[in-house]
Order: sequence, then C-alpha cells, then structure tokens
Amino acid sequence: MNIGFVGVGRMGANMARRLADCGFHVTALYDVNRAAATKLAGELGCAACQDLSEVTAQSDVIITVVSDDAAMRQIFAKSGDSLLVNANGKLFINCATITPRVHLEVEELAEKSGAHSLEACMASSITQARDGSLYLMCGGKKEAFRIAQPILEKLGKTVRYVGKAGEAAKVKALVNMVMNINTAGLAEGLGLGEALGLDLTMLREVFSETGAASRVLQTDGEDMQNREHSCFFSAAHAAKDSGIALDLARELGLDLPLARATKQQYDAMIAKGLGELDKSGIAELTFKNRHQHGGDHV
Repeated sequence: MNIGFVGVGRMGANMARRLADCGFHVTALYDVNRAAATKLAGELGCAACQDLSEVTAQSDVIITVVSDDAAMRQIFAKSGDSLLVNANGKLFINCATITPRVHLEVEELAEKSGAHSLEACMASSITQARDGSLYLMCGGKKEAFRIAQPILEKLGKTVRYVGKAGEAAKVKALVNMVMNINTAGLAEGLGLGEALGLDLTMLREVFSETGAASRVLQTDGEDMQNREHSCFFSAAHAAKDSGIALDLARELGLDLPLARATKQQYDAMIAKGLGELDKSGIAELTFKNRHQHGGDHV
C-alpha cells in the first residue's frame, strides 16, 4: 500500500517515520513548508511533491495532518490543485483537530470523487507518534475504517471506532477542552504555591497522591516549575481546540465558564507572543515572579 502524507510538521513527520519503520511504502509528502517536506523526503527516500494532486496520484492512502479548518478546506478544494483530483479509489485518513462539520464536508467531497474518508483524531503527542502508541478516535463509514485499520494499528496503541463522520471530532474537542482546563488549573495551583513560598517539588508530589492529580500534572507540572516549555502541543493549538468545544456548546445553548476562561488564558498567551510555547507555558501567566509575562494575575 503506497502512503502519502500532507502536513509533515512535528506530528505528521513522526507518523511517516513510524510507518516507514513498519515496512509501509511512504511514497509522497507535501507541506506548505517546502523545506520540511524536502528534508523528510530525503530521509525516507520518497518524493516531496509540489502539488497536492501529485500526492494523490502517487498514493493509495493519504494521511493528512493540517492545522485548522481553513487548511483542511484548502487541501480538499473543489477546484484547482486539490487532493480530490483523480481521487477515485483512494482513502483519506484525516488526523487534524478541526470542527466536526468540516470532517462531514470532506467525507461528502471524497465520496463524490469516488474516494473514502476517515477521521482519525489523535489524543497523544510527538513521542507517541514516533513510537506508534497514539490514542486514535475514528469517525466515518465502517468500510473506510476497515480499510484503514491495518495502518492505524501501527500508529496507535488504541484505535477506537466512535461512529459516523464528525463524532470522533466531537470527542477530541472535549478531550482537549478538559485537558486545557486541567492545564490552566495546574498552572494556577503551582503559581499560588510558589507565591506562598512552598516547595514546588513537594507540592507536585502531594498533588499526585490526592484529588489534585491529573495527567497534565505528570506531563506538564515539572515543566511549569522549571519554565521548560519546548513545544509538544502549542498554546495556539490549545486556544483553537478550546474554541471548537465552545462553539459546539454555543450551538446547544450551553454555557461553559471554565472552558471560556481557559481559552481566554491561551488567547492572552498568543497576544503576548507566547502562542508557540507548549501549553505548559500558561504558567508564565500565573507565577508571580514572572513579571515579564504578566505573572501578577495570581
């Protein structure tokens, strides 16, 4: 099976490496960052395509990992250069965190072109992409899921079929919304602890054994303490994903004050030029001694 990738940033590149290691034939790469695509193509011994239609032509399965709704609509454009050109018989596996309605649009466009489309939303990070231990939530037609399963099982330790197109995207939006709330809450707890003169290593240990425990405590707590914000999941993406969940809530007439406040914090990071820090960088807004980033919020 020939596999192409569109979007070879931190996640897409490591997924491509993983599949190549597993013996799959990665044939074509595309990224708006041409240098990134060219470098990875040299590493994997495949083509760095100049056009989206080239990726479709050289691949049986195309995995897309793009940034947002606008990027998704661009690569699946109804006219001009598009993955949909001569897409009959192809399978698209779409891994980006985007709004459910765009996944539905893509499925409809793919079917009109004679192709299959599956959303495979990822609830993991770069390390898991490289070692094949992603948590994947899939939505779409069961036939598309069946075709994709052998590939997905090499990328994920858990591959879960959620339901029709759009359903996995809803679940992923809620996963990230709750994760972001937990991250913001942890940053405030550690920020207040530091301001009170508490030993933060001790405080994190206490948190881990009590009701303050969380997955983000494990992944982000030490980084918040040490101001180590190398990007695994950016503040900009956190803001986007919380926004997706809030839009879904508004459509249903629900008010989510914690999600709203969390998005405001990540929006504040973006406004301060910190949007490309890891989500743990939200601690820069809550620690009292980090004045250059407005830490007096505590």
